[in-house]
Amino acid sequence: MTGPGLDIVLDAVTKEFGGHRALEEVSFTARAGRVTGFVGRNGAGKTTAMRILLGLAAPGSGTATIGGLPHRQLPPGTVGHLLDSAFHPGRTGRAHLEIQAAALGLDRSGIDDVLRDVGLLEAAGRRTRGYSLGMRQRLGLARALLGSPKVLVLDEPTNGLDPDGILWLRERLRRAADDGATVLVSSHLLGELEQLVDDVVFLQGRVVWQGTHGDAAEESTDGSLEQLYRQLVGTGAAA
Repeated sequence: MTGPGLDIVLDAVTKEFGGHRALEEVSFTARAGRVTGFVGRNGAGKTTAMRILLGLAAPGSGTATIGGLPHRQLPPGTVGHLLDSAFHPGRTGRAHLEIQAAALGLDRSGIDDVLRDVGLLEAAGRRTRGYSLGMRQRLGLARALLGSPKVLVLDEPTNGLDPDGILWLRERLRRAADDGATVLVSSHLLGELEQLVDDVVFLQGRVVWQGTHGDAAEESTDGSLEQLYRQLVGTGAAA
């Protein structure tokens, strides 16, 4: 990934579903060249916030921008995202990426490179109905990485990955940020985030804490993200 990244900014975003307020005045910034961890329990609003950021849902109020613009105004391929790893079971892995590349106006010549990057080059000709959960997750990551986007928005990207896959993903996202990309990643694996993130946002319908990894270490009683989460949110599992 080359060139400057684009800051993600959520400003006072509120969202209700059927009278339930899922997000309450959520404001935070994920900065270019940094990995921002997005942490919260199931139902805390992480996926809703990401969907609003990507233009897949409308906020009740507030704004969500990337580089100062809503997602719909960005050039195709600026943002790579993973919100789920669902694919048409009758298509091959390569076919899925070819369709995505065509939709984004990208050259298909880079597909082999991204398949090789995620470790699916040999399985690219197989139909995805035969893929394991981890393989589908890798294909979802391949889709997100097409065209070397300047921004990555990834919801639980380690889901289904084996230890080797988690190590690869950590190194890949670190490299993306070091190259100037903006990386926003949610995960329930606080120990894994500990080794990856520069900044952290704890969400529980509203932002309950945000700061750098170093800030988190100072405020936690044992220097860990997990302990700080427990101090701020409670003992329920983050997800």
